[in-house]
Amino acid sequence: MAAISVHQFAHSITCHAWSPDHSMVALSPNNSEVHIYRLVEDKWEKAHVLQKHDQVVSGIDWSRRSNRIVTASHDRNSYVWNLEGSEWVPTLVILRLNRAALCVQWSPEENKFAVGSGAKTVCICYYEQENNWWVSKLIRKRHDSSVTSVSWHPNNILLATTSTDGKCRVFSTFIKGVDAKDSKKVTSSDFKFGELIVQLDLSSSWTFGVKWSPSGNTLAYVGHNSMIYFVDDVGPSPLAQNVVFRDLPLRDVLFVSEKMVIGVGFDCNPMVFAADERGIWSFIRYLGEREVVSSGSSYGSQFSEAFGKFYGQSKHGASNDAVETSKTRGVVHENCINSILPMTEQGTLIRRFSTSGLDGRIVLWNLENVPDLLEL
Repeated sequence: MAAISVHQFAHSITCHAWSPDHSMVALSPNNSEVHIYRLVEDKWEKAHVLQKHDQVVSGIDWSRRSNRIVTASHDRNSYVWNLEGSEWVPTLVILRLNRAALCVQWSPEENKFAVGSGAKTVCICYYEQENNWWVSKLIRKRHDSSVTSVSWHPNNILLATTSTDGKCRVFSTFIKGVDAKDSKKVTSSDFKFGELIVQLDLSSSWTFGVKWSPSGNTLAYVGHNSMIYFVDDVGPSPLAQNVVFRDLPLRDVLFVSEKMVIGVGFDCNPMVFAADERGIWSFIRYLGEREVVSSGSSYGSQFSEAFGKFYGQSKHGASNDAVETSKTRGVVHENCINSILPMTEQGTLIRRFSTSGLDGRIVLWNLENVPDLLEL
């Protein structure tokens, strides 16, 4: 099995984030606090409790280079935490929101971070040296409902969002004086701040968990209708595929390579999706199972093919579904998995990652324990 260790931290975990060296983990136990645990002699010990928010902390991200933590909460506030001596000191971020902050993520260069909210707004936050505070520029009037997830493109400019209005969008976040403009070639920095690059209307339900591939050439996100969407050549003429599966919807996704994605959600069991040599994406297996669900060029039985047609196929691509329902639900997680994060990377490949869920567990996974997946 790919799971290598299971740790029970709380009754429920809303989100989690790792320190740069993965020796500490920050998590929200579904309340207004952020608990930081340190690994000491193979045991996790609580090292810090961050108390500044007064409602549920809905997003945490820990920067790799600067060792700063950013948090977002239903109290409509966000804080950037800096380690000074042995204490974490918060700095308030001016978000100007009238609804809850739902998600947060540092940009690759860590000079900005994005906050999605229930106010149909995305805040792009950056540091003003002269005033010694964090301010935000807002992307308004683009979403028709709450912004559920954000994901930065590797170029540090483009930002993908998902929303409960059923759409996935990509925006430019270029800020003069913060981002360097590449004059050698035409890049995304030529777009103005807040400009909508593309709007994807592939889902008929809420959308969650958007991620870019390591190269930034492919975008993946999930719908509440038990579908996952893959988009290539993001721009005026994107190429899209959707994969239908027969189990409960996903909530988050992670590219472990350019051609493989791990999806997690309400089924409590990570799902593996991969693209073949033709670029056609399909469901491969559950990580909680030892046997491969489907293999070769056959993606399912006649019944499963009919099931996929019943639910409809994307006009832009192919649609596949799982052959069987998950028989291993609850093997490791016992409730919805709401986040998945990379841990160790080998170039553009991710071999270890973690998942957290509403069962209060953080599970560490190692794909090297699943040799058949490494051959794909």
